Amino acid sequence: MHGMRRRGWELPEHAATPEHLFFDRRALLGAGAALAAAAVIPAGARAQEDADPTEALYPVKRSDKYVLDRPITDAKVNGSYNNFYEFGSSKLIAKPAQALKIRPWTIKIDGMVEKPREIGFDDLVRQMPLEERLYRHRCVEAWSMAIPWSGFAFAKLIQFARPLSSAKYVRMETFLDPAVASGQRQTWYPWPYVEGLTLAEATNELAFLAIGAYGKPMPKQHGAPLRLAVPWKYGFKSIKSIVRFSFTDQRPKSFWEALQASEYGFWANVNPKVPHPRWSQATEELIGLGERRPTLLFNGYAEYVGDLYKGYENERLYV
Repeated sequence: MHGMRRRGWELPEHAATPEHLFFDRRALLGAGAALAAAAVIPAGARAQEDADPTEALYPVKRSDKYVLDRPITDAKVNGSYNNFYEFGSSKLIAKPAQALKIRPWTIKIDGMVEKPREIGFDDLVRQMPLEERLYRHRCVEAWSMAIPWSGFAFAKLIQFARPLSSAKYVRMETFLDPAVASGQRQTWYPWPYVEGLTLAEATNELAFLAIGAYGKPMPKQHGAPLRLAVPWKYGFKSIKSIVRFSFTDQRPKSFWEALQASEYGFWANVNPKVPHPRWSQATEELIGLGERRPTLLFNGYAEYVGDLYKGYENERLYV
């Protein structure tokens, strides 16, 4: 662990070896508070609150098209090593994240669309063709995992939303509830979490809206009930717990871009030859395997997405 003092908004600088055993004091206190609160809730009430109306949909059929060059990350490892800044800056946010209430969950679709609407998550899911995809996940901190996501192509949501021809981007927004999410009480962050894609990116076949993982409904620490998976980009682009899709002709400013645009830009495509300003991106640690591998351009998905960026050569595509 580096001796230098980081500012509150900065990501950890442990690119060489992630700090698996690091316990953030605030996250630990938050986890204790969540457990204490759970203890006073009757068991029947907890069971009713945690009931998932979509559970019978799992497991969904796996697509044979998207294959991995590495083993799937163990579910227990994946479930206990997470970034979810709404619940703190530590990786150990699985317990605090259980405070997130995911029923009812309403999705708002607005902006430059034929008809703005709101729809319940459970109703939306039942209108979508579900599948499982095996995707690599590459964090900007130079670690990676391999995850079986369940969900549907982002393009299907675009079809459902019916954006106007003048729309060029889709802006996504996560929930805002500081009473539940302790991290959202930190005023130096520009809450709620916002991310954006061009419509060309969102309709690319790789862009995926995930509702589950490992053959089950999405764990809360992974961004239940609905999160983005864009595997050719650094992980911070894959916004969690989405409540809103807004279509616009203006490029959205994302959460991390608003904090530090010189380090976290709009595009954030993976490139081993373009270092982060504070560490190399040439290699990555495979979490759970104790192994480092060379980083792949577009995280190994160049054949699917490389053509998306022709004509953008003068932009910072890889930060």
